[in-house]
Amino acid sequence: MDPRLADDLHSLPDVLDAAGKFAGAALAGLDGRAAAVPPGAVVPAPLPDGGVGARGALDEFSRRWESGFAASAGPRYLGFVTGGATPASLAGDWLTAAYDQNPASGMDSSAQDLERETVGWLAELFGLGPEFSGAFVTGATMSTVTGLAIAREWVGEQAGVTVSADGAAALGPVTVLSGSPHSSILKALSFLGMGRSSLRKVPVLPGREAVDVAKLAEALEALDGPAIVVANAGTVNTVDFDDLRAIAALKERHEFWLHVDAAFGGFAALAPEHAALAAGLELADSVVVDLHKWLNVPYDSAVQFTRRRDLQLRVFSNNAAYLGEIGETPDFLHLTPENSRRLRALPAWFSLVAYGRAGHREIVERCVALARDLGARIDGSARWQLLAPVRLNVVCFTPAGDVTQDRIDALVRAIAEDGTTFLTPTVYDGRPALRAAFSNWRTTTADVDRIFAVLERLAAG
Repeated sequence: MDPRLADDLHSLPDVLDAAGKFAGAALAGLDGRAAAVPPGAVVPAPLPDGGVGARGALDEFSRRWESGFAASAGPRYLGFVTGGATPASLAGDWLTAAYDQNPASGMDSSAQDLERETVGWLAELFGLGPEFSGAFVTGATMSTVTGLAIAREWVGEQAGVTVSADGAAALGPVTVLSGSPHSSILKALSFLGMGRSSLRKVPVLPGREAVDVAKLAEALEALDGPAIVVANAGTVNTVDFDDLRAIAALKERHEFWLHVDAAFGGFAALAPEHAALAAGLELADSVVVDLHKWLNVPYDSAVQFTRRRDLQLRVFSNNAAYLGEIGETPDFLHLTPENSRRLRALPAWFSLVAYGRAGHREIVERCVALARDLGARIDGSARWQLLAPVRLNVVCFTPAGDVTQDRIDALVRAIAEDGTTFLTPTVYDGRPALRAAFSNWRTTTADVDRIFAVLERLAAG
């Protein structure tokens, strides 16, 4: 055995203790760390030859890289709808690495059973019945890819074509309809061979990002054959929700697969005041939920749900002698794009066990209250203009007066360089804007005070 490796094995408890103390100090210092660290020029170091051991690697990381890492786990990082990691989920994530299970197969451990338990809990959390099955994937994009791959197989089923066997070319063009599709929908359509041009935008309601259901009905009426409808349970800019029940009711007259992007908006189901927004989620054929957003587990983690596991199995099954029989309860490698799979369920399991439905509901309700607080301050300021109602946890706003994209880009840079908070740019209704997304379990009213003070100062400058 390599001497450095042998030394690290001998002193493994001390190595882990040092890493734990290092991480603990970093997390304890989040309040003083910049929410964003604009990267500078980096000169890559040469590949080490002899190596310096785990403690030496920790020292090297501290010296060369640690100061450039942002406080994205902290309470004032409001970009990209990024959650942090609850203490329990962080513990679960460390144990995920320590046990290093590959829950692709059920032949050698109970890891798959833990994942099934966790998926069942999450389905219950979002109001999805026993007809839904699910699995962990890397993020909302891969959840979307999985759901739309099943949808593509369903369209083929209606046409008498087995796409998983004969290929997308055998199916021909597929029509995908949506009002305000997330950009990952286009990426998934390209990846799956349906093509970005298969997406047809349907008009939205005036002043909204929610689809006009009457216009959607007209678009479906004009089609000759089945389609895929992508609905939103929370849009990126304004967290607007399509009327899922009204869309699902169109199935009485039209053939279509209903795919719902509930990446973070699905968490509205946890809070009684907001649950009506997600009403009808249980009527979907496939559902996307991102867990490293509002469940506050470490990256990367999401879950996908569908009511047609048979089609999912047809698409993703991996037949090999060393994998054994598929059986009535398929291993997860037969249900997702990956064969090798990290036990992403464990951090979510830890957090759900530690805080339960009530704890995660409190996080959702607090984030919504804080977003509304910032929205009210923006709306009352002469320097800013609120562009849409704060429906849930995202505040979409822009400087007062005529605003150019250059002005927004300059503000984004200035906010990042200040370090108090981090916001991302967007365009809403043709207007360059900023968006602040609240989803971190640590955020408090005191953080909103600091964030708004910086925004006011930068807008005045």
